[in-house]
Amino acid sequence: MSTLIIISTLPILLLYLGLYKAQKALLPVTIIGLLAALGFAVAQWNNNAQPIYHGMMLFDNFSIAFSAITIISTALIIFLSKGYFEKISNHIAEYYAIILFALAGIIVMVSFYNLTMLFIGIEIMSVSLYILAGIKKNDFASNEAALKYFLMGAFSTGFLLFGITLIYGASGSFNLEAIRNWVIAHPKGIDPMFYSGILLIIVGLCFKVGAAPFHFWTPDVYEGSPTLITAFMSTVVKTAAFAAFLRLFSACFAPLSDFWVPVLLVITIITLFVGNITALYQQSFKRMLAFSSISHAGYMLFAIVALGASSANSVFMYASAYSIASIIAFGALILVQQQSGSENFESFNGLSKKNPFLALVLTIAMLSLAGIPLTAGFIGKFFMFSAALTQFHVLLVILAVVNAVISIFYYFRVITAMYFKDADRAELTIPVYYKLVFGFSALAIILIGIYPGFISNFI
Repeated sequence: MSTLIIISTLPILLLYLGLYKAQKALLPVTIIGLLAALGFAVAQWNNNAQPIYHGMMLFDNFSIAFSAITIISTALIIFLSKGYFEKISNHIAEYYAIILFALAGIIVMVSFYNLTMLFIGIEIMSVSLYILAGIKKNDFASNEAALKYFLMGAFSTGFLLFGITLIYGASGSFNLEAIRNWVIAHPKGIDPMFYSGILLIIVGLCFKVGAAPFHFWTPDVYEGSPTLITAFMSTVVKTAAFAAFLRLFSACFAPLSDFWVPVLLVITIITLFVGNITALYQQSFKRMLAFSSISHAGYMLFAIVALGASSANSVFMYASAYSIASIIAFGALILVQQQSGSENFESFNGLSKKNPFLALVLTIAMLSLAGIPLTAGFIGKFFMFSAALTQFHVLLVILAVVNAVISIFYYFRVITAMYFKDADRAELTIPVYYKLVFGFSALAIILIGIYPGFISNFI
């Protein structure tokens, strides 16, 4: 609970610092606050947590692990913001504050034990993201992204809220434990309204994670939003959404898996093929990352389709690997975009000759996203595939391997551009903050790839 309190009060402090023109203090105060929140979260590890506030919240190991990865990812993204927001506006305290308000909603999402808190957490996060997507007030693409995100987000929230209402109408409770007990007590007398609620919740959550066929907002919103905000949405937000998805279905709906698993199985297959095949045809590196995030949503759905004791560990491992690799990719894109003014693959031509360090860390990130061995991404896919095989989803794993092979092509396009295509370009200036983030993330990718037990035993 201390973690949530710190992250909720920190943005108010930042707004006061902005009011008194203490611009230079914003970044260090934000990082110190996030580290304090992380410390309080880790300190509660293995504390035999019980639901608090009349069963509304549960800060158990699951919550702590996903809170930790979202806080660490946010801190890395905040590091990349040094000098970024200043180019948009002189009033940058608001941007830090809104990101932290979104993170507060995310902490609620990964710690809920009542469907009311799930809805509140999603809304806190979503409202903040609507604003962040449109922070470039004079940029038409940013305005369009904010409007599309708001409309689609409101639409998906309607599905989710209607589903929660039907679940409450059938079971008489919003509490996860009470809902599960009701399901167990009525093995053959489940109200059809309850099944309808599950389907509507699946639709609402699939909108939030960007799974096909509810993905159509993702490419345009990711492309139009400022690159730093896109990095936040595709890593921290996606991780939190899957954590909430997993907690809800493992806590409440596991006894009814024969009903909803076939639905999610179809969604998973569609998501994999739509994300990977569409990414093949992209000429924009940023838009390619948007479609690849859809395919990664398909891989993370494996843990819910093959729901079991290892599902939480699988999602945690995959989300960690995906987040740190994506942060490198978006950070490199920010630097290249500032120099060339373009997001296309051609903007990376010849990068290795002028900036070998940047080319190296971006190569490591692309290899990890592609799932090449000795990287964190390979370990994440291995965990997902292993979980699916234990549930005898052999066909799903075969289709996923085919999609993994397809993804190698578009991830290697940027590697080919950096190392095998020449271009007359100047050397990029890489700020110290960027070097720290890139170095830490690349090291983490390799360390997890070689020694996955480093984080695989967290949950």
